[in-house]
Amino acid sequence: MKKESDFKNSLYKKIRTRFPGTEVIPNDAGYLQGFPDATVYFPNGRYVLLEGKRTNNSHKQPNQDYYVNQSPLSENAMFVYPENENEILQELERRYNE
Repeated sequence: MKKESDFKNSLYKKIRTRFPGTEVIPNDAGYLQGFPDATVYFPNGRYVLLEGKRTNNSHKQPNQDYYVNQSPLSENAMFVYPENENEILQELERRYNE
C-alpha cells in the first residue's frame, strides 16, 4: 500500500497532465488545522479543495470533516483516496469543462 504522500503526489501529477492549464497548489498544513491538503485551480476560474487520504477509512484530523462537508467551502471540497480516485477525476473533468 502506498504512503499517503506518494498517493497525493501521483494524483497531483495526474491532474496537471489530464487538465492542461490547471494548477495544483499544496496548502500549508500548519496554517489552518484541518484545511484540505491542496487547492486545484482550473483555467476557467473554478477551484476544488482536495483532502487526500491513504484509504477510504483513514483517520481524519479534527476539522477535516467540517471543511469538506459543512463549511461554506464544502461545495468545492472533497476527500480523495485510491478507492474513489477515478470518481473524483471524473468530477474534476466535469468542472474543468464547465
